[in-house]
Amino acid sequence: MAGYVDAIGFMNLKGYFVSFMSGNSTRLGISFGSTEVNQVVQATGLIGAFLAGVISGSLLAHRARRHRTTVILAYVATLLFAGGLGFLAERRYFGGICQVLAMGALNMVFARKGDVAIGLTYVTGALVKTGKHIARALMGGPKWAFVPYLTLWAGLVGGATVGASLSRLGAPLLLAFGGIYTLALIPVANRNVTLQPKEN
Repeated sequence: MAGYVDAIGFMNLKGYFVSFMSGNSTRLGISFGSTEVNQVVQATGLIGAFLAGVISGSLLAHRARRHRTTVILAYVATLLFAGGLGFLAERRYFGGICQVLAMGALNMVFARKGDVAIGLTYVTGALVKTGKHIARALMGGPKWAFVPYLTLWAGLVGGATVGASLSRLGAPLLLAFGGIYTLALIPVANRNVTLQPKEN
């Protein structure tokens, strides 16, 4: 989902990301260095929206407790639908902000004790863990411990591939598909994302 939504955002926001804030942070630094005020404002707005998505997602997760997964995914789907409407109304930046809020909140699906256990919208950490586990395997450690992290990376790349390949359908329809897909994930996520009794 993160790769899919990020590809849609990247292609409709002139090279800005909606889930990959490292890229937007680099663009922000470049914009500061080259004194391009419009790009500074755009990058800062997207980064701020991502933080707002994480904050609002965290607050919702805390209040929802055992229903956290359902509430977060429904919130993400609602934001994707709103983003699609924004693009439909030719309000690209509003559509992008909705996507960014959704991607920030999406990371709260796997929050444990207030911290993110698995980052869903960025994969640098997954690649680092893949490399570490491959190195351990070469030194006699578990041979396949790297597979879950490599799968997470492949999932993001696969989602981006789907989003880019369907780009001719337009952002409104693609984000509607994303919202429907997110809602369809709720029963699957509820079966597979466990929550300990005292976790928030």
